[in-house]
Amino acid sequence: MSKGLPINNLPYRTRAYINNQVLIPANLVRALGIERARYADIVISFNGLVIELRNVLLLRTKHTSSRQFTIPREIRELYGIRPMDQIEVIQIRPRYVKEFETELTRPV
Repeated sequence: MSKGLPINNLPYRTRAYINNQVLIPANLVRALGIERARYADIVISFNGLVIELRNVLLLRTKHTSSRQFTIPREIRELYGIRPMDQIEVIQIRPRYVKEFETELTRPV
């Protein structure tokens, strides 16, 4: 039985899955201490370009510590990221509260 991917630190290279999601292995999640985080700011590199993804939802499964995140459509289209393309995850900063980047325009 496998003990998971031996990735314990950043940066690391991986591929975007067919559903445009990227895996954060359980060993790395535990090493970074982000098991309880639901959102994160993630910095990736693709074709030499550094891209910051803000307020990314970290998806989890029931029985493992690993997480996945989806690369937003606007980013995929802008930079030409396709399924099975290799990317490098440079930085993961957990956010424990989702922060909205837009202001509410209706009166309170």
